[in-house]
Amino acid sequence: MSKKKDNNKQAEVRNPKASRDYELGERYEAGLVLTGTEVKALRAGRANIADAFIRIDSDNIPTLYHAHVSEYDFGNTNNHNPYRPRRLLLHAKEIRKIQASIQSGGMSIVPLKIYFAHGLAKLQLAVGKGKKLFDKRNDIKKRDDERYIRRALASRR
Repeated sequence: MSKKKDNNKQAEVRNPKASRDYELGERYEAGLVLTGTEVKALRAGRANIADAFIRIDSDNIPTLYHAHVSEYDFGNTNNHNPYRPRRLLLHAKEIRKIQASIQSGGMSIVPLKIYFAHGLAKLQLAVGKGKKLFDKRNDIKKRDDERYIRRALASRR
């Protein structure tokens, strides 16, 4: 039997700072309200969410700020603003749960990645607590120790 290759794999935009700077807790999947040129630019993988953050407005509407979606190259004069705020689509129950965890103190909403599922743009977000410098150093030390152990075991084979 031959395996089918997935040539239609969509681009995925990840936040490289998320797991380094935050202890991530519960994860959620939200829809994104986008314009046509934004969707085309995202499908081309031309976005950056490293400096992006999410706030829940006074109307209980979660909004993604400072996410850079490049202008579509073949767009016309009606191209979108690369840094415009983008509304997120979540269930009311999920919004209340996120708000409760944020109000408990020290937590923030972190965008993890933007991807396409069934033709729709989705944003994976997590509620996380910021790491201190010594936490980051401990993570680096653990990763280096695990790498050293793997190399030692591989050399025995």
